[in-house]
Amino acid sequence: MTDTAPAPWTFQWKELYDEVITSGLCTGCAGCVIVCPHDVIGYKHEPGEYVPFHIEEEYGLADCSHGFGNAKGKGCTECTKACPRFRSWEPEADEHLHGRTRKDDELAGIYSDILLVRASDEYTYDIGQDGGLVSAMLIWCLENDIIDGALTSGVENNPDGSPGWKALPMVATDREEVLRGSGSRYTYSANTVAFDEAKDKGLQRLGLVGMSCQTSIAPVMWHRGASKPVSRRIKLNIGLLCSKSFDDSMFDELFGVKYGLKKEDIAKMNIKGVFQIWMKNGDYHEINLKECHAWTRTGCNHCPDFAAEHADISTGGIGNVTDWTLTIVRTELGRAIIKAMIEDGAIETRPGDDDPGAIALMHRLAANSRKRWPNWASGEAAVGL
Repeated sequence: MTDTAPAPWTFQWKELYDEVITSGLCTGCAGCVIVCPHDVIGYKHEPGEYVPFHIEEEYGLADCSHGFGNAKGKGCTECTKACPRFRSWEPEADEHLHGRTRKDDELAGIYSDILLVRASDEYTYDIGQDGGLVSAMLIWCLENDIIDGALTSGVENNPDGSPGWKALPMVATDREEVLRGSGSRYTYSANTVAFDEAKDKGLQRLGLVGMSCQTSIAPVMWHRGASKPVSRRIKLNIGLLCSKSFDDSMFDELFGVKYGLKKEDIAKMNIKGVFQIWMKNGDYHEINLKECHAWTRTGCNHCPDFAAEHADISTGGIGNVTDWTLTIVRTELGRAIIKAMIEDGAIETRPGDDDPGAIALMHRLAANSRKRWPNWASGEAAVGL
């Protein structure tokens, strides 16, 4: 008796276009964009966009000259290998990271530890979001040569040169650049798009900070054998807890028109049951989240992963203990980094059980997100419901 060899991976842009891009499953993570060896997949980081598209006009949106190949049907399959919503993406990423798939009661994904964490450095803590852990982690990993660059998000500048609120992908290679991009904006930034800039700079060991969809890209690529020049560069995955993100037009159409809050006058934002907005003049405003739903990005409507289940470390500011980051440690790499940062005095920690409400909320929001996954798609993402 001999083992049966796995079937060759033959899925190409046409399948991706039919099953993900136009079906509503596409999150706009841009994994297919950065892995394409022929540079024929475009992406617009603009309001109402955030969806990859094929740019060879003579073949239309649904076909790719590199995809259908020769008469034997061989062609480029890199785009489907990189997609974290194509076919059995969840169990494939689980198997790569953990050697097993998640169980019915693991709706928030597989993890080993839950902690409350904050940055020890007061400046990082002050300007960071909910304890400043992500900024502290990137700075520590860069200074200790774990990574040589980070794919994260920054903001475009206002006309007067001050930082604005439109999130843009960026590469950070030192403390100053990390801190420049700190804080949350709640609009989407496909941080993977900064990969080409990192490659041009010769960076080889990258940390990726991203929403759940983005942090599933690397393990899916590794499992499916996608482009090694891309997948092998991503060494650390930091995930952000996320139930949805909003289109940039919300700043003008809701905050500006209805409430008279100009985005250039906003100092800080957060979501704690309501949309919290602090203005530069010291004013504080709360906006009911239900008013924001109309500006939910289309790519978030079917996303089943609130808890960034395929990150090395998932983080978020939920719960009752303010100014501490709820931190879900998922992999051995994640545990090693947290342990080393504690020993180095870079972070302060408390048991996750100090805020049981946060843990309960994480599980509840994870279950709610799973319910968004359509029953016509691959069923693994709905396991446990």
